[in-house]
Amino acid sequence: MKQSKFSDSQIATILQESQNGLPTPELCRKYGISSATFYNWRSKYSGMDASLMSRLKSLEEENRRLKKMYAEAQLHTDILKEALGKK
Repeated sequence: MKQSKFSDSQIATILQESQNGLPTPELCRKYGISSATFYNWRSKYSGMDASLMSRLKSLEEENRRLKKMYAEAQLHTDILKEALGKK
């Protein structure tokens, strides 16, 4: 997963400035981000503070890890079923 060059607190600050009335194109120029990045952040992190954002990211990472473990276990089970079925 690609690492963001902005920390959670910086993203929260940018979103807060937007809520305070700063126009989106001006914010994007100021921080060097695309408008698509800004709108993705706004849809994902709107209303969160930095601690909630970091908690969300850690839960997403744990979910990714668990999905990978499940897929590997399912593959192992399928291989065993296939091996036992050919007898």
